[in-house]
Amino acid sequence: MTPAPLRRWRPPVLSLPSWPWRLTWTYLGLILFLPLGAMLLKAARVGPVGFWEMATTPEALATYKVSFGLAFVASVINGVFGLVVAWALVRSRFPGQRLLDALIDLPFALPTAVAGLALTAVYSTNGWLGQPLNEAFGLKVAFAAPGVMVAMVFISLPFVVRTVEPVLRSLEKEQEEASWCLGATPLQTTVRVVLPQLLPAILGGVAQGYSRAVGEYGSVVMISSNVPFRDLITPTLIIQKLEEYDFEAATVIGSVMLIFSLLSLLVINLLQVWGQRYQGDSA
Repeated sequence: MTPAPLRRWRPPVLSLPSWPWRLTWTYLGLILFLPLGAMLLKAARVGPVGFWEMATTPEALATYKVSFGLAFVASVINGVFGLVVAWALVRSRFPGQRLLDALIDLPFALPTAVAGLALTAVYSTNGWLGQPLNEAFGLKVAFAAPGVMVAMVFISLPFVVRTVEPVLRSLEKEQEEASWCLGATPLQTTVRVVLPQLLPAILGGVAQGYSRAVGEYGSVVMISSNVPFRDLITPTLIIQKLEEYDFEAATVIGSVMLIFSLLSLLVINLLQVWGQRYQGDSA
């Protein structure tokens, strides 16, 4: 037997990434990763002890409670009424439905400062809704914590509606008809058949709206009094620190918001993956 010829070793051929890949990472690096990385590095210069002290001052903790707490309440409200609105758009027919469907996206297109002015005019003590609420219940909406919550509800409502609506359209009505044939009432069919399939989309929309409400500034700053320990939100505190030339504190508080945004993004992605698996298992 003749020995097999020896193969000469050749270095692996390194192929350069495609141009779309290069342009994508270059663009994202300059626009997204580089500014965020620079902010985190600047915040890290104060050290762990300094970072903790600046991030947990009483004033900062009070703004976290207002921003995160009211954003949670607003997201829960939108989770309920956003489902109702999506259900009406998909399962009902009524005059002006297309107009309502178009107006749902208005908070996306409307400048936040304009939204704040409109909400303030309506909910102030002499406004169309603010005056009756103040006279009947003694409730002050504008320039108080309720006004902050109203602004957060306004700007985060489309997230729930637009997340639930396509899932609701894709549901097979044969499942509901089968439930009715087995003797279930419309309420039982909605609770046991429809809502479990909509739950991942509802949670995903609520999480997106929550993240959007936490970072809202333009509309909230117009309708709140911006008083510390009352209704001051975290983005406004960052602006105040910048106006005081306290750049380190502003950077640290901004880094806290960035870390929270990254965690929110992780939760949203996990909810989306869970929703896809849930729909796959149901199918």
